[in-house]
Amino acid sequence: MVASMDGKLEAPSELRVAKDRRMLTVTWKDGARDEFSAEFLRVLSPSAEVRGHSEADRKTMSGKKDVTIADLQPIGHYAIRIVFSDGHDSGLFSWTYLSELGRDRDARWQGYLDELKAKGLKREA
Repeated sequence: MVASMDGKLEAPSELRVAKDRRMLTVTWKDGARDEFSAEFLRVLSPSAEVRGHSEADRKTMSGKKDVTIADLQPIGHYAIRIVFSDGHDSGLFSWTYLSELGRDRDARWQGYLDELKAKGLKREA
């Protein structure tokens, strides 16, 4: 991942949605790649619906195993809006946030699975 002169993360060189719309591949300008399932992005959306306005408000999203990516919309030079097949579209995924998700993907996914189990929730709808 490459930072610009002002220290902000530069836009990826490519965003590619798989034909089945279940995976987003982010290729960074330095050649590094991150792959994210649509479910992973949906349940970790940076939206207020998911994150809430404080940690106490954060919600565990369940039943999102079959969600797909309906659309990607650029937001300036710093983010994308991902429109999901369930209609969710309010999270702005900044390049910095996508980079963090890539770096911490395994731990965040395991944390999500552990949270589902602890709350008796399922990935399936």
